[in-house]
Amino acid sequence: MDTIFNRRSIRKFQDKPVPIELLNKILVAGQIAPSAKNRQPWKYIVLGNEHKKEFLNAMEVGIQREEQGITKLPKSQHGIPDAKNTLKIMWEAPVVIAVINTNAKSPFLPTDNDERFTELCDSLSIGASIENMLLTAEELGLGTLWIANTCFAYQELTTYLDTEQQLICAIAIGYANENPKQRPRKMLSEIVEYWL
Repeated sequence: MDTIFNRRSIRKFQDKPVPIELLNKILVAGQIAPSAKNRQPWKYIVLGNEHKKEFLNAMEVGIQREEQGITKLPKSQHGIPDAKNTLKIMWEAPVVIAVINTNAKSPFLPTDNDERFTELCDSLSIGASIENMLLTAEELGLGTLWIANTCFAYQELTTYLDTEQQLICAIAIGYANENPKQRPRKMLSEIVEYWL
């Protein structure tokens, strides 16, 4: 419980490598998460050094394309400044993990109702796996940031990763260089209804 309450999203990282032994512990924690029908739809691509640089360069190209109005997310343009800030954070983190749904295709392609429900269930499963990883990183003294702004460079990033499977998000991992306070949360009464 302490780990759940103490975990924070980290946006400043130390210039210090993360040992592979700790990364493996984090990935094993993700591996043992529950999943719908035990499909285990997750794949994690751990990017460091030149690979991280190439991945982030691809993300920058995608964000620039969006800024120029060549977009598949026209209603989300207000999020581009945040995506640019997130990219700066990712540059600072020593490791970035790309998160893939191995059972799904691009969210920009059409799907049928059955595929959509499978995708929803698999996304929930991947979320559970990611949370296991974030909490394990916290216990190991590492900071993390879960990142959805990869959506602005979806095509560029999946091309770089050479995959037609669905890119869900990315996770930045490193030693924290900040100790942020907890951000506000909604009151329990705002989010819970008891139908007992």
